[in-house]
Amino acid sequence: MPADPRAVLTRPAPEPHRTVAYGDHPDQVADLRLPANAGPARPLVVVVHGGFWRAEYDRRHTGPLAAALAACGYPVAQLEYRRTGQPGGGWPGTLTDVLTGVAALPGLAAEALPDRVTRAAPILIGHSAGGQLALYVAATAPGTVGGVLALAPVADLAEAYRRDLDSGAVAALLGGGPAQVPDRYAAADPRMLVPTRTRTVVLHGSADQQVPVVMSRDFVTAARAAGSDISLVELPECEHFGLIDPESPAWPRVLDVLRSLHDDQ
Repeated sequence: MPADPRAVLTRPAPEPHRTVAYGDHPDQVADLRLPANAGPARPLVVVVHGGFWRAEYDRRHTGPLAAALAACGYPVAQLEYRRTGQPGGGWPGTLTDVLTGVAALPGLAAEALPDRVTRAAPILIGHSAGGQLALYVAATAPGTVGGVLALAPVADLAEAYRRDLDSGAVAALLGGGPAQVPDRYAAADPRMLVPTRTRTVVLHGSADQQVPVVMSRDFVTAARAAGSDISLVELPECEHFGLIDPESPAWPRVLDVLRSLHDDQ
């Protein structure tokens, strides 16, 4: 019997080294992990978790991913943010939290992990809804982002609304559809924010049942046509959760792309 691809969501991971706050709300925090090897300070890798922006999914399910990245020598921050179903979550709190957190984390991490983290703009790794948030931050505040690795991102909110991904997740985030709140889609939808100047790589599995790969194909095609520095790596037979699972066949490709982004910093 094949392994459950969702098993990574509940797999135990080592506790983080520190947790820092970028705001006053209990969810305006990030867990920090030290790189395993000694060496010079390196730019931070910020993991923006998915879960269709809903309160029932938090940063803990990216623990295996973050621990594996730290074991490979990267300083890592698992960013938390207010989500739909919580006071202050949804529009605009979810979006402003991630903007604020990404801008603050290099300084907070450099203070918390002396000599291990530089204050350079971080690389963002965003999965699923977290991919939308990472793309949004890169488009909205490009000076705070050194590069984006978007893993199966919800890169077209209007199309995700039309497809009713996760039973109304986009409407819950933005408060309605494109016809009801067009200004919110214009502000938050990566598909409407191209071109961007932040170097971006999108990884997407062809067997993804949660976020169809065609959405990334169309997004990257449009972004490239507009002049963005962006590319798509499509992984045959990979489903949605393999991209954040260090035990999956997709993991070496994730590391290869991260290395290419991080080494440019």
